[in-house]
Amino acid sequence: MEAKLIPEYYPMVGFHFRVSFGLGAADLDANFQSVTGLEASIDVETIKEGGENRYEHGLPGRAKYSALTLKRGMLKNAQSDITKWCVDAFKNNRVVPIDLEVTLLGEDHAPRVVWKVIHAWPKSWKFNELNAEKGEVFLETLELQYNRFEVQDA
Repeated sequence: MEAKLIPEYYPMVGFHFRVSFGLGAADLDANFQSVTGLEASIDVETIKEGGENRYEHGLPGRAKYSALTLKRGMLKNAQSDITKWCVDAFKNNRVVPIDLEVTLLGEDHAPRVVWKVIHAWPKSWKFNELNAEKGEVFLETLELQYNRFEVQDA
């Protein structure tokens, strides 16, 4: 029984994850090297107390969320569902928000934590520099703006 309880107390590793788009994208299309921007903060509204110059009160304001940044090696198939979604946004000016999920996986490949990202749309689409002196993987960076995320236990 002890052996079963011990793994639950170890912190999870951050290198085994999956990103699922609601676009019908193939698994290969949604493999990313890194995900950043799962971040929320609350604005602080400062209220000055009348007649008392020594105090300012900080009150919670609105929650705000940073942009989600996804990085991956560029795929040969430029007609993937994610690529089509980006081209539609940047070339045709047709921005279609979607919900997506970022899932942290355990060593048994089972979901441990799921971040459901609500109302995401492509904000920027960047490509690495082309440099003949470096032998690096050519990276594609997709930055998504979103309304909020919800954290769910898997």
